[in-house]
Amino acid sequence: MKLAIVSLLATTAAAFTTSSPRVASTTALNESTDDLKDLAKKLNPVVPYFDPLGLSTSNFWGTTQEETIGFIRESEVKHGRIAMFAFVGYIVHANGITWPWPMQLDGTPFPKVDSAPEAWDAIPDSAKLQIFAFIGFLEFWRECNSEKHYMKGGKIGEFPAFDASVIPGGALNLYDPFGWHKNRSEEAKAAGLVKEINNGRLAMLGIFGFLSAQTIEGSVPALKGVVPAYSGEVMAPFTKAILPAIPTPF
Repeated sequence: MKLAIVSLLATTAAAFTTSSPRVASTTALNESTDDLKDLAKKLNPVVPYFDPLGLSTSNFWGTTQEETIGFIRESEVKHGRIAMFAFVGYIVHANGITWPWPMQLDGTPFPKVDSAPEAWDAIPDSAKLQIFAFIGFLEFWRECNSEKHYMKGGKIGEFPAFDASVIPGGALNLYDPFGWHKNRSEEAKAAGLVKEINNGRLAMLGIFGFLSAQTIEGSVPALKGVVPAYSGEVMAPFTKAILPAIPTPF
């Protein structure tokens, strides 16, 4: 839980720093704050370079400044992607859309709820643990199998393909499963990364807008009456599940 809190704080701040659009075919050079300032103009010409906490000039865990920037850039791209999935998923759950087949082998259907937090509370603990285990595996795979680590000059946002040693019969590229992007020019990839960063930032604001409107009445006037209230703990995913079952010494 402490690691999750630290990661959240780092990536929230990362939403206000910039990432470089320069993506090389094999490796990308580490970048400095000057590179981030140049990119800020491409990301948003109205809002200049913005790093109030000075994270881009820090040295996380005793690393260099460039390695720290690599960590922040990776965090922003990764969490922007997650937020884009979350934003769409929230809308799907709010409209009662589920898979047509049962959620569990015993025939239990997917919950019909009004919002994503309610759907999370309604699924069994075993399903939640499977989700976290799968995410943990993806994190492990990304950290250990990239050609070059993102804190050592590697590509930001890269996800290594699963080769035949992992998946019998051939490779699987989760980032580009249909091969649509592998032949794009470096200029097109760079422009795409700028768009992805902006979309990810907007999605982060959007999903937190939904959650704020649900838990703090009137905090988002534009969403008043649009999203239902939620009394659970959106930042503590196991409060209504695993945690109550754990005995405490107090």
